[in-house]
Amino acid sequence: MPSSHASTSDSKPSGAGGGVQSLERAFDLLERMADAGGEVGLSELSASSGLPLPTIHRLMRTLVLCGYVRQQSNRRYALGPRLIRLGESASRLLGTWARPYLQRLVEETGETANMALLDGDEVVYVAQVPSKHSMRMFTEVGRRVLPHSTGVGKALLAHTPADEVRALLARTGMPAATDKTITTPDGFLDALEQVRRAGYAVDDNEQEIGVRCLAVPVPDSPTSAAISISGPAGRVTETATERIVPILQQVAKELSEALASSGGPTG
Repeated sequence: MPSSHASTSDSKPSGAGGGVQSLERAFDLLERMADAGGEVGLSELSASSGLPLPTIHRLMRTLVLCGYVRQQSNRRYALGPRLIRLGESASRLLGTWARPYLQRLVEETGETANMALLDGDEVVYVAQVPSKHSMRMFTEVGRRVLPHSTGVGKALLAHTPADEVRALLARTGMPAATDKTITTPDGFLDALEQVRRAGYAVDDNEQEIGVRCLAVPVPDSPTSAAISISGPAGRVTETATERIVPILQQVAKELSEALASSGGPTG
């Protein structure tokens, strides 16, 4: 997102790309609101963006009228409900874009490939390509799970500050899906440290007995995303892990580059 600068005209073209400055600024403010947890005051936005208060007030008033922001009773501003539909549509499209990359994972690893996003405190699966094996794992697209019991959850939270992770776990609880599920915050934080050291996450019978999952984050994704493969523990062995993880990391890198390109993913 281009840096914002004060101007006497919000609607003038900005930069060599010919973008409309008021649109750039409005989206920048929305992203700053999201980064701040979804609710901010005008003075906070002014301090973080460098824009003068009158400009921010004018942009926020427009966003409120359009339903993308709402003003709270305490006069702070919060992200509005109209963004939900946009986010849901974008999530579905992101899953569609990811499918060719997941297909490659299936072809190169032989196991079911998944893509998941962090939506609030939950993990939601947005795309899947099943393995060709008769014995394979199947996760319904749209399924929601808690992060502490999944490889994708660990990958998504690996670089989140510890206090934020503890707060999330306090909100969700840590119910055991199996007797292998991590059920303490300290245990989960230790697992996240292992993810950071190794560069990938493992779900070893923690969501379902007999199933192992390997997951990596999609670097620099526009929203927190991870891809994974899952299969029977008898196939996704330690030896198989050494072969599969570099493939996962390479596909995640290529998907990230495709998402960052102006033309979008091509597969």
